[in-house]
Amino acid sequence: MALGFMTFALFVGAGNIIFPPMVGLQSGEHVWTAALGFLLTAVGLPVITVIALARVGGGIDALSTPIGRKAGLVLATVCYLAVGPLFATPRTATVSFEVGIAPLTGEGAAPLLVYSLIYFALVIAISLYPGRLLDTVGRFLAPLKIIALGILGVAAVFWPVGAPIPAIEAYEGVPFSSGFINGYLTMDTLGALVFGIVIVNAARSRGVKNAGLLTRYTILAGLIAGVGLTLVYLSLFKLGSGSGVLVPEATNGAVILHAYVQHTFGSPGSAFLAALIFIACMVTAVGLTCACAEFFAQYLPFSYKTLVFILGLFSMVVSNLGLSHLIQISIPVLTAIYPPCIVLVLMSFTLRWWNSAKRIVAPVMLVSLLFGILDAVKASNFKPFLPAWSTHLPLAEQGLAWLPPSLLMLVMVAIYDRVCSRAEVTVHQ
Repeated sequence: MALGFMTFALFVGAGNIIFPPMVGLQSGEHVWTAALGFLLTAVGLPVITVIALARVGGGIDALSTPIGRKAGLVLATVCYLAVGPLFATPRTATVSFEVGIAPLTGEGAAPLLVYSLIYFALVIAISLYPGRLLDTVGRFLAPLKIIALGILGVAAVFWPVGAPIPAIEAYEGVPFSSGFINGYLTMDTLGALVFGIVIVNAARSRGVKNAGLLTRYTILAGLIAGVGLTLVYLSLFKLGSGSGVLVPEATNGAVILHAYVQHTFGSPGSAFLAALIFIACMVTAVGLTCACAEFFAQYLPFSYKTLVFILGLFSMVVSNLGLSHLIQISIPVLTAIYPPCIVLVLMSFTLRWWNSAKRIVAPVMLVSLLFGILDAVKASNFKPFLPAWSTHLPLAEQGLAWLPPSLLMLVMVAIYDRVCSRAEVTVHQ
């Protein structure tokens, strides 16, 4: 249970709390269709990723074996940088600032700078002692976080503010796939690739050495976290869905949450929300910093503790861009790197079907990356430079242009794999 709570607490960070209310508000009457798409990428994929990692008994390096060591290292580095110092870790600071401090101090650059300095000093201090992570997070911070989220969830279900406002254009046309793409933004699948080894190591630190038991504990921890995430998301969709009457023009989920809590609970509620978001973000920031430092310590000539300081300071600098700006930059990057990660995780369950896993996995991932980059450009300011044909690809409207070509490539390489194995058998005979 402690391992499950720790896994849940590591996942529930900034994105998990700010994106569902935004989807709830913007999707209007289509909220539950959008929610289904969101839950697929924000709960289903992370849980499947934890299970995939448990089966190979390690981290992303063990999972990426079929694409070769160099390609696997590049993929791992990109994932760790995205969920570490480039996006997710700085975002934990900006979200907790926007919800708890900005309403008191205003949105200025100076308050954010002071706050981020104190915040990352704490993150660095806790991250220096990763062996105590299960005690700090699993037994103390995680239960606090779960109680606070429970109170917020119950309030959202029983005290909605009003009826949904009309859906924006993206959700009017394709609510399911818009929810699916927004699930990327929580970064939980990338987080699972990074946290997998942290969860396995936490179980090992409790004396679990048997490979079968390690796998079982990790899978159970993933499932406990998945159930918790689903309940949190459903209540936050409901909260966002009814809050359109308060802040119809909200630019991010932090604004919606603050408006709802202020309306429902008054000033004490705002203090409660600030504490909840601070704990949620702090736990995730610590988990990410520990995982990134452990990973880079294997390849760089720096000690774990030196890397904790470097990563913490770099994240502090990036966090001063502000929340809306950070989200804007991260959307294209995540749209590009998510497809190959999804392919890698799903293909890891099929390795026994093929004669040569490398022959299958690498080409499908490459195609998903190339078309994912097209989707990414479409989500950025460079959209006008795209050729006309790219906007007419199957599922391009839904932001899933990578899916049909990836499936086509899978069929082609599967046939090639069968033909090659028969040729090899004939040669041996």
